[in-house]
Amino acid sequence: MSHRLAIVLAAGKGTRMQSDLPKVLCPALGRPMIEYVLDALEACGVERTIVVVGYEAAQVEQALANRDKVEFALQAEQHGTGHAVMMCREQLASHDGSVLILAGDSPLVQQDSLRTLLDHYEANQPACLLGTLTAEDATGLGRIVRTAAGEFEAIVEHKDATPEQLLIREVNMSTYLFDSQALQSALAQLTSDNSQSEYYLTDCPGILKDQGKAVHALPVLKPCEALSINTVDQLAIVEAEMRKLGY
Repeated sequence: MSHRLAIVLAAGKGTRMQSDLPKVLCPALGRPMIEYVLDALEACGVERTIVVVGYEAAQVEQALANRDKVEFALQAEQHGTGHAVMMCREQLASHDGSVLILAGDSPLVQQDSLRTLLDHYEANQPACLLGTLTAEDATGLGRIVRTAAGEFEAIVEHKDATPEQLLIREVNMSTYLFDSQALQSALAQLTSDNSQSEYYLTDCPGILKDQGKAVHALPVLKPCEALSINTVDQLAIVEAEMRKLGY
């Protein structure tokens, strides 16, 4: 087993949550939602987890102070998901192994999905592995485009997709496994040349593919893992699903 490090993106404010709490501390069934993500990572043998904090950073750090495998990186200004991971550069520089990247607002992340991804990564050693989902309704989500041979070709955002690509049901869920060196190489090439002037982590798999490196996509995520939380209504949906699954 290679060394396993995780990065959890947790810098957001959660404006639509109707709470002064940082979003990842908003409770789901009575516990801060990020706690479920950290539990899943620990259960999968992740040795170190970097939580990227931003809004009310000290509050998040204090709430997670009892977790000895957790360390922090500060994203003082939010300039996209790629920028968030860039804030971990110092910690990544000393890491040789895999880097699993997840969102802190996805408490329904499943341990067995993560284990399947980690097993595939360690057996095949791609530069990047995407955990994907076969969605019943892919509206608004980035499509996973594959070659005729079934290999990963690109992530195409919904708004940029052709009518044919809009029929694709395999979608990107922002669940990534990278080789640490490959990730650092891709981050160094990210640009903010887009309408939002942000650095997007979704550009990294394409950068690595263009370098001739292996990028795999594995559709192993379950429908419940598509449920992230941005609003009070979405929190209610997630809590109902958690009760159904016996959390």
